[in-house]
Amino acid sequence: MSALEVWFDGDCPLCQREIAVMRRLDRRGAIVFTDVASGQGGCPLDRAELLARFHVREDGVMLSGAAAFAAMWRAIPLLRPFGLAARNRTVLGLLERLYVAFLRVRPALTRRLRR
Repeated sequence: MSALEVWFDGDCPLCQREIAVMRRLDRRGAIVFTDVASGQGGCPLDRAELLARFHVREDGVMLSGAAAFAAMWRAIPLLRPFGLAARNRTVLGLLERLYVAFLRVRPALTRRLRR
């Protein structure tokens, strides 16, 4: 299995917490995590684009939003069933709508976590 590459916003407290959980769950080391905010590592897309939405590269294909989360879940045995369920277009569409709604409240959540 090739490593899944994940780009995340390391300046976002919410993102930091979620990635910390994913790192703990990734016992096989199947995921390479890159903090976009730190400027380290190669950015395959514009930095602002990577910070605006969650991105991964799975088998050479860039994915963002809910599809990116589903790919990350598939790489973690405990979460794999959720990632496989998201291969269904209806399920992925619902997850994407939820993700877009989350993006609207993310700034407020981030401000609260920084207090």
